[in-house]
Amino acid sequence: MSVEQDIKILLVDDRKEDILSLEVILSTPNYKFEKATSGRDALRILLKEQDFAIILIDVQMPMLDGLETAQLIRESEKLRHIPIIFLTANIDRPNNVFKGYQAGAVDFMIKPVVPEIIKAKVAVFAELYRKSQELLAQKQSLSTLNMELEKRSEELIRSNKDLEKFAYVASHDMQEPLRTIISYIELIQRKINDDAQDVEKYMDFVVGASYRMRDLINGLLEYSRADREEKPFTQVNCNDVVKEVLANLNTSISENKAVVQAGTLPQITASYMQIQQLFQNLVSNAIKFKGNKEPQVSIAYKKIEGYHLFSIADNGIGIEQEYKERIFEIFKRLHPIGEYMGVGIGLAICKKIVERHKGKIWVESVPEKGSTFYFTISEAV
Repeated sequence: MSVEQDIKILLVDDRKEDILSLEVILSTPNYKFEKATSGRDALRILLKEQDFAIILIDVQMPMLDGLETAQLIRESEKLRHIPIIFLTANIDRPNNVFKGYQAGAVDFMIKPVVPEIIKAKVAVFAELYRKSQELLAQKQSLSTLNMELEKRSEELIRSNKDLEKFAYVASHDMQEPLRTIISYIELIQRKINDDAQDVEKYMDFVVGASYRMRDLINGLLEYSRADREEKPFTQVNCNDVVKEVLANLNTSISENKAVVQAGTLPQITASYMQIQQLFQNLVSNAIKFKGNKEPQVSIAYKKIEGYHLFSIADNGIGIEQEYKERIFEIFKRLHPIGEYMGVGIGLAICKKIVERHKGKIWVESVPEKGSTFYFTISEAV
């Protein structure tokens, strides 16, 4: 706490002239005084404000005296830390002193007070308060720093996991089309002067494997960029996003005789390009994994506390319970290569985009009846 900030002191006395006298004696630029002319007034003030450095309270007051007021203050969890100095003209009563310390007094002073003494005592408690506020600020700063370190640690762990996945992909997924390419080139070399039909067939395999290698590399690049977009978030109208997505998917929708319906969607704070990619991946999947039925896709929205909740439901082939988490992992496919287009990157990118927007993504599904993908976008991104 800097010296420019106020140190608040509560003065409680039924005699206004005594309160005025204390104000004059203790007058210091960074002292701010709150005044109460009864115990009840003091308690009313303390209900609203608890950050007082010290309370100076007269013992002898009508209705609710200083001792009773102090006792009530000490019974409050929020107030018991505030030091109390009693001001009294009856210091000769040992019982009062005992009751005062029982009520939580840190000191007694006899009226009329000696200005130098009370100024010195109040200054001690003001300094203690200042130091305690500094320590509290440091504690809060450390807490914020710890939270930031935990966040960075989680990001580092996630980054390491991504690197492990990349290493796996490089050593496994990308090896598969590479092996295909090498194998058929070797066959072509042996057949180069033989059957031209076989050579053409092998070349088709080589080209197909090369395209798959290209798709894997592009997928890796796209995945790595999903949570590193540098453009700031803006206001995004999700109705406009979905219109653009449906225009992009027009050919696929027409070829598959798909019906896509969308309710009224909100405006959110987000990355326009990433929200578009998120909807496009999910709607595209809903059409792709249609089974033998004409795709029926429904996009819906609901506001929940602190989040925008979206859902994309379909009537497609569905997903077995055991695969509900696995489908969001990079390059995880549930079907043989060639049965459905793609390399298994779309949902992993969706997960990254949602997490960048401080949300979650999950799926509810019944095999052969369809799936509903849910995702949330935080209002506080």
